[in-house]
Amino acid sequence: MLIIEGLTRRYGERIAVDDVCLEVPKGSFVGVIGRSGAGKSTLLRMVNRLVDPSAGRILWEGKDVTTLRGRALRDWRARCAMVFQGFNLSGRLDVLTNVLVGRLNQAPAHRSLLRLWSAEDRAIALTALEHFDIGELAAQRADHLSGGQQQRVAIARALVQEPEIILADEPIASLDPRNTRLVMDALARINRDYGITVLCNLHALDIARAYCHRLVGLSAGRIVFDGPPDALDDDASRALYGLEAAEVVDAAPAPRAPVAPLSPFLLPA
Repeated sequence: MLIIEGLTRRYGERIAVDDVCLEVPKGSFVGVIGRSGAGKSTLLRMVNRLVDPSAGRILWEGKDVTTLRGRALRDWRARCAMVFQGFNLSGRLDVLTNVLVGRLNQAPAHRSLLRLWSAEDRAIALTALEHFDIGELAAQRADHLSGGQQQRVAIARALVQEPEIILADEPIASLDPRNTRLVMDALARINRDYGITVLCNLHALDIARAYCHRLVGLSAGRIVFDGPPDALDDDASRALYGLEAAEVVDAAPAPRAPVAPLSPFLLPA
């Protein structure tokens, strides 16, 4: 279980995240919602320890993540994979190599430095790409792909880290409706078929309601809603989004097509 206790992040006089307390059971798919600037990205970056909290603690399976340093911190970042809005791929490298970067923490130091990938690592990376129907893109440069393809490559890279939790920071913000569905389906399949916890920042409420088991709403860095998607009524939406509520609220999101299960993955038991 992920436990967040009194988590706060200050930037000078500004408070980006304010005394957040949250428990996320293993295997959950939790959507973090709210307007831009509500503190969603800062919250996820603190969980991954890309940003250090000003106060509070983050616990995973009882271990205090906020105290980790050095190798222990690198191990945590492997177990707690991050998917970014901007994909964070190396455009000049081919797709397969971008995915293999997710195996760096699994390889001996000398192989990591020289990027000497084993046959097993290559098989794992290629299988991850095939899971998301992009195996045929393995040899292409990442900067030749569409936004939706790049984001699925980023999710494949996260999956080969063998994570216990995936943090997705606005993964569909720049995507069209078709690619939005493909990316959210990929996250849903990882959550369902592998039991990997997913904590996903989202702006669109129709998407959040369709995919997430639970919604956590942030406003000015504080939690103002925490509950199942069908409990998010118009009043709660207005508390979260203010004047933007009419733009992000859909009365009844269209049901999405069933997500096909993933085939058995080649990760070690």
